Amino acid sequence: PAAAGRFWHVTDLHWDPGYDAAAGAGQVCPSGGSRAVPAAGPWGSYLCDAPWRLLASAARAMRSRLQRPDFVLWTGDDTPHIPNEKLGEEKVLDIIENLTSLIKETFPDTKVYAAMGNHDFHPKNQFPGKEHRIYNRTAELWRPWLNDASVPLFRAGAFYSEKLPSPRTRGRMVVLNTNLYYDQNDETAGEEDPGGQFQWLEETLTNASRADEMVYIVGHVPPGFFEKKRGKPWFRSGFNERYLKIVQKHHRVIAAQFFGHHHTDSFRMFYSDTGSPINVMFLAPGVTPWKTTLPGVNNGANNPGIRVIDYDPDTLQVLDMVTYYLNLTHANMMALTQKEEFPTWEEEYRLTEAFQVHDGSARSMQTVLERISKDPRYLQRYYEFNSVSYDLTPCEEACRVDHVCAIREVDFTKYNECVKTSSSASAVISGWLLLFCLLLGLLSPQRAL
Repeated sequence: PAAAGRFWHVTDLHWDPGYDAAAGAGQVCPSGGSRAVPAAGPWGSYLCDAPWRLLASAARAMRSRLQRPDFVLWTGDDTPHIPNEKLGEEKVLDIIENLTSLIKETFPDTKVYAAMGNHDFHPKNQFPGKEHRIYNRTAELWRPWLNDASVPLFRAGAFYSEKLPSPRTRGRMVVLNTNLYYDQNDETAGEEDPGGQFQWLEETLTNASRADEMVYIVGHVPPGFFEKKRGKPWFRSGFNERYLKIVQKHHRVIAAQFFGHHHTDSFRMFYSDTGSPINVMFLAPGVTPWKTTLPGVNNGANNPGIRVIDYDPDTLQVLDMVTYYLNLTHANMMALTQKEEFPTWEEEYRLTEAFQVHDGSARSMQTVLERISKDPRYLQRYYEFNSVSYDLTPCEEACRVDHVCAIREVDFTKYNECVKTSSSASAVISGWLLLFCLLLGLLSPQRAL
């Protein structure tokens, strides 16, 4: 095979321009909301979105770890988790512009494929399936990265598709605006195919197949369920079903899918009607460490993460993935004792080593899923990586069910079945165990007190 290519995937930077580590506990960051932020350090806090220093440090780590990637995937969410009334259109565009500049300065001669996240709009989540000022302005900011043909498409719906830059690849990048399918988006609620994106995607994949190309699909909000909160999907159900059908129909040309939004490190499997693994979606961890306020999520913060993907330029097959991270607690502690210019982002893990698989193909990722599902050691390893080595508590049975079902079933009905059968199976097992112990207690010879 050809020498492996490599690219970066970075997502969910969520810059909080109001972050001030020196402020009083209640005033450290607007993104902390009403939460008191006790231990805020120069590199950030788990209760806040990213200070600029953290983002600059991530950019610097990317440049030092892999200075000349084939391209960069940047899958959105630039603004802080604060109410709409504290933002406004200009402020949102200003933040997108600042982060665009940071990435351009870090990789001046590199193609960047950028997707919009649900926070990259005002009011947030309310993306229309038609032309909009924010789409137009963002297209201008990203003009150096877009082909001429992509600009009108982007202006009309913030999605586009381009051939990969390297002459040695038959690859194509498809960048989607899945914010159109988000159940918090009231603009597209009643529509069948917002912005005509589904039809366009089908045509694009059909044309790719005819041209003998392979495709990466990239976007922000993924289909399926959030692994940290049982029964929490992002897409409206009709949109989820349609996306799934498209992947099943065109899976032969889709080499892999790369999304963000969760801030956590996970993946999603796609199967044929007969149950064979046919595709995989990789969910990359966020750079922001912000602890989610989503009700029902327990301790949902993460260490900042960035990721390099090794791939085969001929087939776009994912060969391996290396995730780098900043131990935020450690970085802030070091900053107290020594004034280091930038803290070290360490290698967290390499996919093939951590899970003992050959590559990142659908078949290999099915093996990873089976290991996570059956072997508590692999489950725990996966669980710790899920929060980028932030939450090191044991992943018990309910946790296992949440993660395994979210990875395995992107379909709404099948996911619900998975949770039901897995939970009842584990309830039956623990019931039998309890009975067994009681019987043992009754049968064992009674010792005199």
